[in-house]
Amino acid sequence: MELNVKTLEGKDAGKVSLSDAIFGLDPREDIIARVVRWQLAKKRAGGHKTKTRSEVSRTGAKMYKQKGTGRARHHSARAPQFRGGGRAHGPVVRSHEHDLPKKVRALALRHALSAKLKSEDLIIVDQLVSADAKTKALVGTFATLGLTNVLVIDGAEIDSNFKLAAANIPNVDVLPVQGINVYDILRRGKLVLSKAAVEALEERFK
Repeated sequence: MELNVKTLEGKDAGKVSLSDAIFGLDPREDIIARVVRWQLAKKRAGGHKTKTRSEVSRTGAKMYKQKGTGRARHHSARAPQFRGGGRAHGPVVRSHEHDLPKKVRALALRHALSAKLKSEDLIIVDQLVSADAKTKALVGTFATLGLTNVLVIDGAEIDSNFKLAAANIPNVDVLPVQGINVYDILRRGKLVLSKAAVEALEERFK
């Protein structure tokens, strides 16, 4: 399929042919959801923890004699049922990461790209180059294209001026093509790809 190419100023810059194997799939929500869950699980710190009865700082002496009190038998005041005692079955430091086949991750990326094209939220620009590292100028440029919430993907290397200018704009993410991922594609309203990014993606999914 063919898609119009624009410049950053909003002018027409010809057309580009997009691969149906990458941009023409019928999006499957289940595959995309699996990869989003995998990505978010990897991001979780897993550093939350509570102290168990062996870790709380409290006396280790027996609370009262074993027999003759008429009360239940107890040994340590560190037991979970007492105030100041340790937590039973509390969270421990761990990794939330789980495995997901590479083929599923690659397929989900293609489905996410296809979903953006199907919803008409994909824009192709000829190149992402800024003459100056001026945020105000780039905000005006995005306004002409109607971009307020956007993920911008360039080729292997991003123009330094463009990257600096976009750094302080809210709801705008700029990534090289090797950093493209399903979660970032979905969390932004629009997806902007440079021609270099399109070529790199088609080379990647040959």
